[in-house]
Amino acid sequence: MASDKVLLVDDEVEFVETLAERMRARGLEVDYTHSGDGAVEKTAKNHYDAIVLDLAMPGMDGMETLRHLMANHPDLQIILLTGQGTIQTAVEATKLGAMDFLEKPTDIGQLIAKIKAARVKRMQLDEKRAATDIEDILSRRGW
Repeated sequence: MASDKVLLVDDEVEFVETLAERMRARGLEVDYTHSGDGAVEKTAKNHYDAIVLDLAMPGMDGMETLRHLMANHPDLQIILLTGQGTIQTAVEATKLGAMDFLEKPTDIGQLIAKIKAARVKRMQLDEKRAATDIEDILSRRGW
């Protein structure tokens, strides 16, 4: 089975590079960017099982990035990771489609578990879409 593919989005260069290294050591395939604009670019070109998105970034912040990503890729599994979270922000992010919300510093084991859950959810959505497509094809052909 292929490893989980994750995109880390955080403007803190040392943090994201260290987290990426720790995740790779646990068998994940990790890509990263330091901006919301970079996340938009990378998701347009690549498939990710999960996106770990920082909330507080200069330019396009995490909430704006979340809105944009969900508008263009509603099946994305996004985990917000922040040092400045509030319950109100977590609720808003969930309403926008975020899968989960974790505070920095987070336990790596907990984050990995969330990423694995995101992959399962993504696979279920893909299977459901494929079944719907097959039903549609069969009904159009009259089989």
